[in-house]
Amino acid sequence: MNIDAKRVKELREKTGTGMMDCKKALIEANGDIEKAIDNLRKSGAAKAAKKSSRSAKEGLIYSYIHHGGRLGVLLDIGCETDFVAKTDGFIDLARNISMQIAATNPISINRENVAENIISREKDIYTEQAKATGKPDNVVEKIVEGKLNKYFQESCLMEQVYIKDSDKKIKDLVTETIATLGENITLNRYSRFAVGETD
Repeated sequence: MNIDAKRVKELREKTGTGMMDCKKALIEANGDIEKAIDNLRKSGAAKAAKKSSRSAKEGLIYSYIHHGGRLGVLLDIGCETDFVAKTDGFIDLARNISMQIAATNPISINRENVAENIISREKDIYTEQAKATGKPDNVVEKIVEGKLNKYFQESCLMEQVYIKDSDKKIKDLVTETIATLGENITLNRYSRFAVGETD
């Protein structure tokens, strides 16, 4: 199948993926751009999974100050090489994640890092709420599990819906960038500061 160069360029602009990968994805999708995007996302996830075990000892400390200077974020984001740390794609990712942190104030990077006392407190609240409905214990357990999952999705950075694209989560954004830049990327830690707020 002959793929028009304009379509390849359009797909590249939408995904940030290399020209040859875009062309291949369009051929596989019979020229359908949306299908090609889905294919690229799937292959990107596979590439990212292969790279996830690689060491990410380079990177940068990215600082984001929201307009007006009343809110700021420091983000420690890692990659494998100093070269990638200086690329526009990596810096854009750092900026977008910092903006997400500024907007949503997550409690943790992922659910594994949430303090046990916070999880216990949330479980107790959800259990009391569910028991008040008079449902049997096995149903209460399922309700608590569902509410806890929703809490993690709202409160843990990697599971949050991306503020600039509600079809993506932050982990999807990181995975896509790993596939595009060809290196493992890690979110190591962050701090969010707001005028008048204390720990």
